[in-house]
Amino acid sequence: MSTVTRQPDEGLSTPAGAGAHFADPAPLGLAGFAATTFFLSVINTNMVGGAVETGVLAFAFFYGGIAQLLAGMWEFAKGNTFGALAFSSYGAFWLSFWYLLDHVVPGWVAAKVSATDINHGVGLYLLVWTIFTAYMLIVSTRTSGVLVAVFGALTLTFLALTIGKFGGVTGWVKLGGWLGILTALIAWYASLAGVMNATAKRVVFPTFPR
Repeated sequence: MSTVTRQPDEGLSTPAGAGAHFADPAPLGLAGFAATTFFLSVINTNMVGGAVETGVLAFAFFYGGIAQLLAGMWEFAKGNTFGALAFSSYGAFWLSFWYLLDHVVPGWVAAKVSATDINHGVGLYLLVWTIFTAYMLIVSTRTSGVLVAVFGALTLTFLALTIGKFGGVTGWVKLGGWLGILTALIAWYASLAGVMNATAKRVVFPTFPR
């Protein structure tokens, strides 16, 4: 996820001069993000029953949350500002999502908060992440084509989910689910490219550096 020195994985590596003793944490961060996003997005499309929604909490806490947060810390050590901010922030997103789903929303329900107000609360939470993702999309144009695709799809995902929650329209939530699946697939590809290209020490899967 670097804009500095291009390594064989074309744009997913961090600058070689800083933290060179660390392996590239980007494939880990992307994999954790992709897996958790995929799980939740499948639920949002209604392809599976809503009862399995709590299953995302395990992903959100451990893989999307802790693993991604660690990837962000390693990106800080390697001197990659973009990767550090992205992975740390989305790691915190999944940890906060776990807390929101496991503690905050049940508390609202117990306090008999109206469904409309709950949707607005969740919608405002999603709006914050829409704004953050939108400006990270702008910055991603200086990294690689595959990251532009990830952040572009993710911005649309958050936007659709935000509209769905504020308006109480399940169709927008379903659209957000399908866009989230697309986002996850692109992120998985980026993770695959990062680990394969670094392991093979040549470009096997292009990431279209800019």
